[in-house]
Amino acid sequence: MNSVQRPPTLSTGGMVSSSHPAASFAGARVLADGGNAIDATLAMAAITWLTLPGQCGIGGDAFAVVREPDGRVWTVNGSGFGPDGGTPDFYRERSGIPIDGALGVAVPGAPAALAALHAHGARTALTQLWEPAARMADHGVPCSAKTVTDVREAFDAVRADADLAAVYTPSGVPPAVGQRLPQPDLARTIRRLAAAPEWFYTGEFAERAVAVLRAAGAPFTGDEWAAGAVVAPEAALTGGYAGATIHQTPLPTPGWMVLQQAALCDGALGETPWLGAEAIDRMARAARLAFHDRFELCGSDGSGVREVLDPRRIAEQRRALDASAQQRLSFSVAGGDTTCTVAVDADGRAVSFIHSLGFTFGAKTTVPGTGVVLNNRLGRGAYLIPGHPNEVAPRRKPLHTLNAWIATGTDGELLALGAIPGGDGQVQWNMQLLSHLFDHGLDPAEAVSAPRFTVFPGSDADVIGQPDELRVEATIPDDVRTRLRDMGHRVVVQPAFGAGGSAQVIRRDPRGVLSGAADPRQEGIAIGVD
Repeated sequence: MNSVQRPPTLSTGGMVSSSHPAASFAGARVLADGGNAIDATLAMAAITWLTLPGQCGIGGDAFAVVREPDGRVWTVNGSGFGPDGGTPDFYRERSGIPIDGALGVAVPGAPAALAALHAHGARTALTQLWEPAARMADHGVPCSAKTVTDVREAFDAVRADADLAAVYTPSGVPPAVGQRLPQPDLARTIRRLAAAPEWFYTGEFAERAVAVLRAAGAPFTGDEWAAGAVVAPEAALTGGYAGATIHQTPLPTPGWMVLQQAALCDGALGETPWLGAEAIDRMARAARLAFHDRFELCGSDGSGVREVLDPRRIAEQRRALDASAQQRLSFSVAGGDTTCTVAVDADGRAVSFIHSLGFTFGAKTTVPGTGVVLNNRLGRGAYLIPGHPNEVAPRRKPLHTLNAWIATGTDGELLALGAIPGGDGQVQWNMQLLSHLFDHGLDPAEAVSAPRFTVFPGSDADVIGQPDELRVEATIPDDVRTRLRDMGHRVVVQPAFGAGGSAQVIRRDPRGVLSGAADPRQEGIAIGVD
């Protein structure tokens, strides 16, 4: 089905993979110098702030799943609250929370998440890990085709923010591929943040950010900013699939949606043809159920998720899927701008990491003089539906799209890890990756380059209620698409490799050999370190 496929990277030592070669190289260099997978993840995160600036940044959110060499698994949850003054009444005259501008911003969680990762397992000083990124910011990173596309997509909003315009449209037009984009303000911020992460939440940066947001009408007090300063490790959500244990990021991420889909599909896909109509139909209907449940039941407090993952409810939904009753449920899926990394070190420590600004360049709002672009997670994730568990409210985190996973075996041994960006597509494509790997035995390169399909409509606040579709990449054969239409799906064909996402996967076989791959839909690479 796929004419573009690189072989997987192989290693018996360590491995990293990301959506940009410079980030992967930074992670590999850290491993080669004796750092561990957490060190490598931290180094890659900082480089991607520069190489994929539309997707991620200091002003965004971040999540990770970590497996320790002894088999213990833990997570970090880096997302923040909206403004303390952001009560439902504050937004009552609006049809939705704005996607762009100060009103769409939530307190960034990425700095606290990265500080927590560092505090709970890094070997190398954060100042050392992030200095290469600071130097790159000083000198200017050559602009990639992806960043050119992002600037064009958000051109008017980029031009409207003085600091964004100074970096990305210095001549009044989008940059050319290869044009250096110096960011001295961001270089200073990276160095300051590495030396004292608390500065972001309770120091000068927080004061400046709150002042800028308040001046633009967002009712932040500063207390909600300070409340985001400390992130403690949390247990992962776990479920089973094809004999493996899947460890997922907890709320407010939708990691539970991957576990729900896995529970609905476990044992039903391995005997069906790979990416045949029956398999796609099953996964598509499982995804629709998960999005319906998210919209109807779930907020960030966890009560709805406990109901959704109840084994009796899963059994009831499996019976409905087995009966092949095509679901017609109203919700919607939106894309997103995110990036992820995976890393494994020689000791068997593994980190699956994902971070994002929300949409392209987040809220298109910067904190002047810092180089920091702020996310639009509140505008993207919170609802203005009275009484809904995800209704906007002070000290309630909006539901998220980011999630990451690690799979282990019966004795806790590492089997695989991965993640994929792409808004509400993430939970669907992660399920597809699990099926590729564990139902059909695909290697990571085959799994990340496999044709994708996406149910539309998810549950992002800005696109609720659009007509339902099953979007499939053109590399899914005509006869499969015809059969899907006969099964009741409204099939919309996308270009080959046009679904989106940039998956990263590393797998470990029983011999201890690591194989990894980066999605050919972007320019990333996997690098082994022996």
